[in-house]
Amino acid sequence: MKLQKIRIGELLIEKRLITEAQVKLALEEQKKSGDKLGSVFIKLGYISEDKLLDILAAQLQIHKIKAEDIQITSDLKFIIPENRAKQLEILPVKIEPDYIHIATNDPLNIFAIDEAQRISKREVIPYIISKDDFIIVYSKIYGTGDKLYKIAKDIEQKISSSGTDSKFLEKLAEDAPVINLVDSFIVKAIGEKASDIHIEAEEDMLRIRYRVDGILKEVITLKKVLYSPIISRIKILSNMNIAEKRVPQDGRFKIIYNNKDVDFRVSTLPTSFGEKIVLRILDKSQELLDFKNLGIDEYNYKIYEKIIAHPYGIVLISGPTGSGKTTTLYATLNKLNTIEKNIITVEDPIEYKFKLINQVQVDEKADLTFANSLRSILRQDPDIIMIGEIRDKETAEIAIQASLTGHLVLSTIHTNDAVSSVARLIDMGIENFLVSSSVIGVGSQRLVRRICENCKEAYTPAPEILDRLSLPKDGNLQFYRGRGCDKCSGSGYKGRISVFEILKMTSEIKDAINRNESISFIKKLAISQGFRPMFNNGINLVKEGVTTLEEILRVTTIEE
Repeated sequence: MKLQKIRIGELLIEKRLITEAQVKLALEEQKKSGDKLGSVFIKLGYISEDKLLDILAAQLQIHKIKAEDIQITSDLKFIIPENRAKQLEILPVKIEPDYIHIATNDPLNIFAIDEAQRISKREVIPYIISKDDFIIVYSKIYGTGDKLYKIAKDIEQKISSSGTDSKFLEKLAEDAPVINLVDSFIVKAIGEKASDIHIEAEEDMLRIRYRVDGILKEVITLKKVLYSPIISRIKILSNMNIAEKRVPQDGRFKIIYNNKDVDFRVSTLPTSFGEKIVLRILDKSQELLDFKNLGIDEYNYKIYEKIIAHPYGIVLISGPTGSGKTTTLYATLNKLNTIEKNIITVEDPIEYKFKLINQVQVDEKADLTFANSLRSILRQDPDIIMIGEIRDKETAEIAIQASLTGHLVLSTIHTNDAVSSVARLIDMGIENFLVSSSVIGVGSQRLVRRICENCKEAYTPAPEILDRLSLPKDGNLQFYRGRGCDKCSGSGYKGRISVFEILKMTSEIKDAINRNESISFIKKLAISQGFRPMFNNGINLVKEGVTTLEEILRVTTIEE
């Protein structure tokens, strides 16, 4: 079905529902807010949403639909992928062999309707739906089910009958329905193996997202009236100041899930529409993987094994936040941990607990910083020291001093690749000769999503992608991707694996550092000596059918 184009302002003037002056004011407001014109009319109180939708439905000759009229089936979330449904603001509500029924709050978005037809390969029958009902149906189709919404509805009814006084809303945080709602989405996040929960306030709604396999996905959107009780409940759990909303706060709490301790590190950040809260999920009871399960290939594993066998020196693992650096350090400690060695760590936070290893938690308020802790550790007769992160010159200098006096030091550093870690230390103010004499090896890594084994299928990438990557187009190399199924929530991916590069500091590379050679020179030198860049190792995972080309291109750059 092809929808006609309508000038909504002219239509409402014609119906004598608003004036030309009101349209002019609404257009000025639209320039400031960027909202759709219909939403601006509603926000300014010129017309109700229900009345506007009735007029659009009559003019476009389409039907209005309510959330309770829609029967949710499991195939709906696969016909239009979640990210596209969210981007286009459309919902599949019924599938027929030749037709797809689509609900939208914006029937004037002709492009979205055309895209729904293209994606589904079916003729589109559009419906118009209210914003609130859109949110309810979206969450039912794409993940939260009925439980969270049922609890949320009960709280909304209580608020509507008692008012929206801020003190009352905060007091609600200690009522059973709010406790149940927060517990439910936290438990759901653990069950989905999420690493983080994001709770974000917008102008007229509250959004909850999970980070699963490194990618954020929307779980539920709720009415803004639920914002205060939910935020207050999390602050109570985390021992934060409920009344303080103007400055960032940090806290933590612990729950027991399936007889396991699960810790949460909580951070708040004031934004224009209220505080954003992120909960980092730390499952301390989870079993540590060995290196081969982490994804390191045999070639790089042998190099890394030789590096960490050294009795002294610095070993660095680099990469951005959330790339698995800490997990790799823990796997290293697990391998090195024996009764003959005194191993001490300084961490922020302690994510996994080890027997035999003495772990120190950084406490900035008590002046127990990385640097101060390291000074004390050196008087504890350590063999191996792990520093959670080298983030400043003072910490780097003490780490170098420890490595030069007979200790093996393990740490992480924030750089894009292994070779850049050398430049980062020099940028901190460390002399070249100290870097070359102390650092014995650097690993860099990223996490990529694994193809879901349940819906894995062969496919042929576009020729231009193969040309760009210098890969053969003769069909001898087989490529795979995930089609999308219930087990992977339609994403085509399930689980993650690390992509590594390991740089061993040879005498030639140390000489180049002392001569202050460029990073590109050192990288070329390393490659000539057997260093394999991360991109090349990622392509090997693609050839083995473990991940996709798109994933490797998402996290690495092509080596020229």
